[in-house]
Amino acid sequence: MRTRLKGINVIRRKLATGEMRTYYYHRATNTRLQGQPGSAEFLSSIAAAVESARSRDSGTLAGLIRDFQKTSRWRRLAESTQGEYRRILTFWEDKFGTCPYPALEDKAFRRAVIKWHDEFSETKPREADNRVTVLARVLSWAAKDGPLKVNVLNGFERAYQSDRSDKIWLPEHVEAFLRVADPEMRLAMVLALHTGQRQGDILQLAWNSYDGERISLRQGKSRRGKIEGRLITIKCTKALKETLDHLPKRSTLILTTKTGKAFKKRYFASQWDRTCKEAGIEDLHFHDIRGTTVTMLFQAGCNLGEIVAITGHSLRRGQDILDMYLARTSTMADNAIAKFENVLETDSAKRAAKQDRQNHAK
Repeated sequence: MRTRLKGINVIRRKLATGEMRTYYYHRATNTRLQGQPGSAEFLSSIAAAVESARSRDSGTLAGLIRDFQKTSRWRRLAESTQGEYRRILTFWEDKFGTCPYPALEDKAFRRAVIKWHDEFSETKPREADNRVTVLARVLSWAAKDGPLKVNVLNGFERAYQSDRSDKIWLPEHVEAFLRVADPEMRLAMVLALHTGQRQGDILQLAWNSYDGERISLRQGKSRRGKIEGRLITIKCTKALKETLDHLPKRSTLILTTKTGKAFKKRYFASQWDRTCKEAGIEDLHFHDIRGTTVTMLFQAGCNLGEIVAITGHSLRRGQDILDMYLARTSTMADNAIAKFENVLETDSAKRAAKQDRQNHAK
């Protein structure tokens, strides 16, 4: 059985004698390793390569990046965020990894980064912003708690501007989505409208979180396999309760694929986007439903404290959402996505629940 060695490149070469020979290289340093995998000599070669890399990177941006990845700031990041940071930091390490500390504190370094940002942002403004933001975060840590005196990227001007105050799911959007959605996407819509939760929390929502009347969940991001965040309890609307009570339990999770497996983030996003495209819905995202729910709760008579007790927002964030959305939805009491029964329940969600039950009954 062949086992993949993490961080090791395996090279196979045919010698002049016709014999096949296998060589192992430490990927980060391109150092050839001695011995066979698992042997003391092999492990000693890896340790030497790692130590060589540390010595080589000492006092440079590459070393700074590795030091940042040992901090509590890094450990507090969600696993998915850490993966994204690694991708971006690998880019900066390839580009400026050998820059010594004094160079990182010089305005010339800022000019070089901003020049790259200006050029790259012509075609990919959001990605350009993300890359500089991650690098700036490392330098911010280094200036506050590390070896640098200043973060020269502090206050860089972003290229991507996003104002979603006018992005809200209206009745026609919901109905169009439900007409073409498969049962899994319809269920996702019901859960989103009735709970106001993030996509990640909905995808991880387990049956043991539902007691027949309420849903209890701990909001937040996954860190090393554990969910950390605010614990909230949501009283189910009649429509949501009926939907959940009639769903077959194909998994420990409530929302699953057709085969009963957990949705991967990218697969769920592709299915959601496909449904939106078929429904003719443009420039509306899943997370826009969350803001929509906040607004609808307000229109139904909930005060801010009641709203954030359901959605899990902070009071400040809840007010920010209302400030943005209500600018466009001042008359939404008459044109709402649906009318909430007893604060939460909506006609649209009822129809979604009914369609979902009928589909599962077939």
